[in-house]
Amino acid sequence: MSNPLVEQLISALNNHDLDAVSSCFGPDFSGEWPAHPGRDFQGPEQVRRNWAMIFKMSPDITIAMTNAVEVDDEVWGEWHYTQAAGQDLKGVVIITVRDALIRRSRFYLEPIDAADAAVPGGPRLARD
Repeated sequence: MSNPLVEQLISALNNHDLDAVSSCFGPDFSGEWPAHPGRDFQGPEQVRRNWAMIFKMSPDITIAMTNAVEVDDEVWGEWHYTQAAGQDLKGVVIITVRDALIRRSRFYLEPIDAADAAVPGGPRLARD
């Protein structure tokens, strides 16, 4: 299940269509990274600048929302970015939609570790 505007955004992102991406966001848009507050940004103009840079740095990037739950004006989705500056990202993005425009996004995305990556506290134990 997904919101039609969020589906439109994903299509625009995968087509690298900056005009279509920008048209999804309201003038009061707020992009928030709660775990990385230095990444917060405001407004659809900054969305456009951010994605212009991402498309230039990551010409093969694709975006998918693999699961979603919609409650009132929020879409809670599991997102997967592939080939984002040479790495894949997964996590949750919470999008607020009001009056047919995206007004707020909260990003909880992290790079995907390799299967054999070290974990905090030491190496993984072998499983039988």
